[in-house]
Amino acid sequence: MRFRWSVISSARVKESAVGHEVNKSLTPGQEFVKIVRNELVAAMGEENQTLDLAAQPPAVVLMAGLQGAGKTTSVGKLGKFLREKHKKKVLVVSADVYRPAAIKQLETLAEQVGVDFFPSDVGQKPVDIVNAALKEAKLNSTTCCWWIPPVVCTLTKR
Repeated sequence: MRFRWSVISSARVKESAVGHEVNKSLTPGQEFVKIVRNELVAAMGEENQTLDLAAQPPAVVLMAGLQGAGKTTSVGKLGKFLREKHKKKVLVVSADVYRPAAIKQLETLAEQVGVDFFPSDVGQKPVDIVNAALKEAKLNSTTCCWWIPPVVCTLTKR
């Protein structure tokens, strides 16, 4: 797994945003969101890919998005769907060490929908959390491992 993307992408976003002419129909904030979205699409790929559950387990899925975008809820719904409809063993993990409440929220949701939760805490490094979760997923024959990375985005007015 590569974890340098956020650093490289931040530099690319900054490079794209600085001096960028704002579309007259958008606010500067909306234009910035558009730039970030374009960089995410460029990094993740423009084509939608299906989740290949027949691949060598565990199938790893990263859920990325801004705070409040619905990542945790989506992970819970998808985990429940895979467990109930496809009889898959699902493990969810939050590497968002900057928001302890998000870790607790995912733990509660995992319990409610009946999927496994990998514990983590704010004292750990995200890369260590994910590597340990993958190791556990492999040991326990987990089919699908969903993880939520830390996403930090702050917009300030100058």
